[in-house]
Amino acid sequence: MKVLVTGSSGQLGSATVNHLKAYGHDVYGIDVIPSATTNKLIDIKDKDSVEKVTRGFGVIIHTAAVHGKHYELNYPKEAFIETNIMGTLHLLNACVKNEVNQFLYTSTTSIYGSALVDDHKAVWVDESLIEKPRDIYDITKQTTEQLCKNFFYKEGLQTSVYRVGRFLPEDDNLKINHRLYRGLDERDGAEALRLGLDTVFNDFEVFNISSGSPFGRADLIALKHSPADVILQYFPEAAAIYQRKNWIFPKSIDRVYICDKASQYLGYQPQYTFEYLLHQ
Repeated sequence: MKVLVTGSSGQLGSATVNHLKAYGHDVYGIDVIPSATTNKLIDIKDKDSVEKVTRGFGVIIHTAAVHGKHYELNYPKEAFIETNIMGTLHLLNACVKNEVNQFLYTSTTSIYGSALVDDHKAVWVDESLIEKPRDIYDITKQTTEQLCKNFFYKEGLQTSVYRVGRFLPEDDNLKINHRLYRGLDERDGAEALRLGLDTVFNDFEVFNISSGSPFGRADLIALKHSPADVILQYFPEAAAIYQRKNWIFPKSIDRVYICDKASQYLGYQPQYTFEYLLHQ
């Protein structure tokens, strides 16, 4: 299949390019930053360039964005709107004009915003949790998800949304802790997108994509206040491993990302999980 990946120089975009190529797909990457996984420098804010570069493709996987980290760097609101909303709209319109059949959009679990806050217990985060955006990044992601939904039902474009968890550069201790409840390895993210590529949806669908979690709803109060006790119930060997590596268990776990829908619809089974890192 001939696939265009936007944001192909980024962490998830580059992993997706390489992963799809390994499965025999014909992949072409675009970004504003050069890299080994990017074929052409294209800014998705440029409508004409987007229209030209998307010709001849069957699928677009859209990972390019101005991210939450840019909000912390005081990027102006216009930058988020121009890239995340208008750039995505350019791509969607190009899909219709150039008869691209599928559009896979990578959104973010950050979209849940203030719904992730509960002083009493960890929040159970499945796709039924109502988004409550906190900043311009979240707002633009929510808006572009709705654009994708509109194009699914109004234009017949096979759009689907993948709300990915955290995969920022982190030290080993923070990384393994996040894999318990909110983290994601970009290789698992790439696999989720590959699975979405091979799925035809009867309705517009949104999926949480993370490393999953061993925890259940009965653990939510204890996770908020004494997570180490809960972790050791599931992974008793973790005590010795953490001690040997001078790692510290999280003092509180505020959320639990649930990927059951992606497992059911796509067959998604993350491989680079907490347990994987624990036994490296």
